[in-house]
Amino acid sequence: MGERSEIRANNFHEFFDNWLDEQNQYLRQLVAAAEAYENRRRQLQNFNRIHAGNGHRDNGESILSQIVERVVRHYDKYYEAKSRCENQDVLAMLSPSWRSKLEDAFLWIGGWRPSMSFMLLYSKLGLQVEAGLAELMRSVPTGDLADLSQDQIRRIDELQLMTIDEEKRVTEKMAKQQQKLADSSMTELSHVVTEMIRNNDNNRPEEIGYNSAQVRPVLKEKEDGLECVLHMADDLRIKTLKNVIDVLSPIQGVHFLIAAAELHLRVHEWGRQKDAAAAASASSSSSQNTAS
Repeated sequence: MGERSEIRANNFHEFFDNWLDEQNQYLRQLVAAAEAYENRRRQLQNFNRIHAGNGHRDNGESILSQIVERVVRHYDKYYEAKSRCENQDVLAMLSPSWRSKLEDAFLWIGGWRPSMSFMLLYSKLGLQVEAGLAELMRSVPTGDLADLSQDQIRRIDELQLMTIDEEKRVTEKMAKQQQKLADSSMTELSHVVTEMIRNNDNNRPEEIGYNSAQVRPVLKEKEDGLECVLHMADDLRIKTLKNVIDVLSPIQGVHFLIAAAELHLRVHEWGRQKDAAAAASASSSSSQNTAS
C-alpha cells in the first residue's frame, strides 16, 4: 500500500497481502545469500584458504548482515502498522479475518507465540546437524545453525526461559482482561438492557445498541484493556525475534529467517487452501440440496 496514513484496520488485509508478497521476495533473497555463502565457503575450503585473511569471508558476512537487517526492518514495518490499526479496532486485530482457520487455531493473543521461536530454531538446528553430519565429524565448520557454540546455546537457553516468563505474564494479563467481561459493570449493564428489551424497548437501538450512550463506554473500557495486552504481546514477539537474531552469526541469522518465512508462508497457504476447499464443498452441498 502507499502512505502510512492509508493503512487502517478496515483495510489491513490489503497491507498484509502486500507484506506477504514482500516476505516472499525477501525469502528468495535470503536463500540466494545462503547459497552464495555456502559456495564461497566450499571454494575456500577446497583451496585451504578459510583462514587466509584475504577479506573474502568478512565481505560475505557484511552482505549477510545487511540482508538480515533488511528482513528485521520488514518485521518492524508489519508491527508498526499493526499497532496503529490496533488503536483503531482492537477486536479486528485480535480476530484477523485475513488469517485462515488453520492459523487461527494456533494464534496466541492475535499472533504467533514468541516461545515458538526457540522450537523453530532447535528444529532447524537438528535438521542441519543431520544434513552436515559428515563435515561435523571431521570438525569442519558448516557456518549454519549446526555450528552453534556452547556460549550461543547458553544464551539461547537463557533467552528462552526469559521469554517464557514474559509470555506467562502477558497470558495472565489477558486472562484478567477476559474475566472483566463478567465484572459488575457488565453484569449490571446486561441486566438493564435485557429488562428494556423485555419491556419492548428493543426498538430503540440508540439506547440499548452497541454504540448507545449506556453500552459503548462500558465496552470501550474493556476494549482498551485488550488493546494494552495486544500491544504487550506484539512487543514481545518482535523483541524475541531480534534477541534471537542478536545471538546468531549473520549466516545463522539468515538460516533462521529462512525457516521462519517458510513456515509462515506455507502454513498461511495451506490454511487458505483448506478454507477454500471447505467453502467449495459447502457451496456444492447447498446447490444439491436446493436442486433436490
